[in-house]
Amino acid sequence: MARAPSPEDIYDSARAEGERRLSSSALEQASTGFIAGVTIVFGIVALGVARELAAPDFASGVGQLVGALAFGIGLIFVVVGRTELFTENFFDPVAAAVARRRLAALWPLARLWLLVLVMNFVGGAVMAAVFTVPGTLPGRAHHTLALVAEEIAAKEGLATFTRGIAAGTLLTLLSYLLHAVGSVSGRMLLAYVVGFFLALGPFDHVVVSGLHLLFGVWLGAPVSYPDLGLNIVLSGAGNLLGGLLLMTLTHAVQVKGSN
Repeated sequence: MARAPSPEDIYDSARAEGERRLSSSALEQASTGFIAGVTIVFGIVALGVARELAAPDFASGVGQLVGALAFGIGLIFVVVGRTELFTENFFDPVAAAVARRRLAALWPLARLWLLVLVMNFVGGAVMAAVFTVPGTLPGRAHHTLALVAEEIAAKEGLATFTRGIAAGTLLTLLSYLLHAVGSVSGRMLLAYVVGFFLALGPFDHVVVSGLHLLFGVWLGAPVSYPDLGLNIVLSGAGNLLGGLLLMTLTHAVQVKGSN
């Protein structure tokens, strides 16, 4: 039986992967962010279609559960495809930036995060535009997607922020745990479990919730672009707090403290 990697092994692997990401060109970073935005929309659409198909026969709670089970495929696409979703790229690049031990390392890190976040939305918006065309999705899936957007927009600001903390922690934990498994099947299972839990919460990931709201705006739900902007600010701040402080920093301290 293979030995489970130690925290030091995981951290070293994350640092090497982070160095690759920081050193990649702006075009490569933008393209991986764009593809992640495109592919995560398949998870959002799967959630809407599955929830709509379950809702006529089951209580709404079961419909939400079925939708969360369906959403997990979107995160599998992101992870196995080696694309980058904002917050999923926190742990590795930060480990590399810390290892460089110079202030100049902050610019490549900021560029990576900004490009990935913007291109996640660009790619997601392109795919959302395809799926909002009448007749593209079966049944009343558009109605269900609009309902999900309305539910997200109705949350209190503090709840959006705290759910953002949970989502940032969860996605950064995923990037950490992926270095502990050595097989594609293991990576797929981890991605699916995290995707399921993210949607089950539901927790507010800045890109996923933002694209949900974008669907709502384009499908005529009582959701506005200011609602989308507010969610991006609140959930994004929560994602940063959860991903960087609760997960990345504590794992870095764990490894440094053992040396």
